Amino acid sequence: MAGGEAKEIHAVMFPYFAFGHISPFIQLSNKLSLHGFRISFLTPPGNVSRIKSSFLVTSTIQIIPIQIPKIQGLPPHLHNTSEMTPALHELLKEAVDLMQPQIKTLLSELRPQFVFFDFAHHWVPKLCSQLGIKTLSFSVFSAISGAYVTVPARFIGVETEEPTVDDLKKPPCGYPQTSFTSLKAFQAQDLSYVYKSFNGRPAVYHRAVDGFNSCSAIVLKSCNEMEGPYVDFIKTQYQKPVLLTGPLTPDPPSGVLDEKWATWLSQHAPKSVIFCSFGSETFLKDDQLKELATGLELTGLPFILVVNFPGGVEARAELDRVLPKGFMEAIKGRGVVHSGWVQQQLILAHESVGCCICHSGFSSIMEALMNDCQLVLLPLKGDQFLNSKLVAGDMKAGVEVSRREEDGYFSKENIKEAVETVMVDVDKEAGVSIRQNHMKWKDFLLNAEIQDKLISNLVEQLKTMP
Repeated sequence: MAGGEAKEIHAVMFPYFAFGHISPFIQLSNKLSLHGFRISFLTPPGNVSRIKSSFLVTSTIQIIPIQIPKIQGLPPHLHNTSEMTPALHELLKEAVDLMQPQIKTLLSELRPQFVFFDFAHHWVPKLCSQLGIKTLSFSVFSAISGAYVTVPARFIGVETEEPTVDDLKKPPCGYPQTSFTSLKAFQAQDLSYVYKSFNGRPAVYHRAVDGFNSCSAIVLKSCNEMEGPYVDFIKTQYQKPVLLTGPLTPDPPSGVLDEKWATWLSQHAPKSVIFCSFGSETFLKDDQLKELATGLELTGLPFILVVNFPGGVEARAELDRVLPKGFMEAIKGRGVVHSGWVQQQLILAHESVGCCICHSGFSSIMEALMNDCQLVLLPLKGDQFLNSKLVAGDMKAGVEVSRREEDGYFSKENIKEAVETVMVDVDKEAGVSIRQNHMKWKDFLLNAEIQDKLISNLVEQLKTMP
């Protein structure tokens, strides 16, 4: 592909059917299309209407609907994980494994140079090797989490079929020496899911590692500036090219903030409002919601608390059941509790918002860092625990809420204390350094030249790949 007349590069994108995975694949598609790539994006038909507006209008991107095979127990109308129970998640992976003939036929027709595939689709490299197509295992997770969870070294010294909680509290053999040294018991317990097999199918760990081992190259949604030691460790573990997309910073939000939010926010002083949200697929337990809400009230600062519930649950009834009696009346004018979608980027960009409490999903972290919103991190599952260690520990650009070792319990006082570190005690050492580092990373993320160069480097590496 290098040298001679420029040849159009055709890449197929094949993300797992969860929006937290689909979104980074869309972002990468848009970036590559600006460099002349033709993109074919594979997803079930039920997702098309929701995602098509996220692609660049002028781009050479086509969405190709693919069919999820029928499988007993998996409702045919569900085309993504957003309304699935944990058991249905596992059935979806079973269905995905049955897609191999369909995908092989499609790729035989499309004949792309590259297929970017997700962790669940670990069989793609073997299938593509028969067709002469290069495969790129694109991890949508941070390098710190990939280096901790999905490397062969994770099983060194493990004497059981799966790592124990004690095993998972410690980093794998050879892990880089950084500010992050261990996980708490409740976090390690949560991560143990990655190593469990369901219905006789490969565990998440084995899918990911198989994909990394058999692909042409690994692609990480990261950069050396943020995660250099972890990227290097992954390279050492897999002994193959590891390409970086950069953090895939979100484009500035389009549109205008809804009047009800704009009016409410404008009633409060600049940088005084706390915005608190946990994404669409991370749910709080009763005690967590109660302590969080009362902790926000305890800060004395105005706040917006966005709480979502699993599909089929009546949000207002749940809030009435869980929140203390009289809570909504007590916060009137100073606090808002909302359920459902909000214009998160536009809210974070509003001059009145000064703090973001989030679950440490990487997209939410990036959005907060790119605005003047001090980060309070409350990770609840999986890679979120590692993302939080990266931002609060290595980058020193946020504060993590203190939790109990064995079960992760946090109190309203823990919430208040974390918020005060970045919003009240701004002249104390911790608050000062966090704000300075936040500004440094904001400048890095908003530097278009740096971010464009990360993608340009990726494009050059793809063009010269043997």
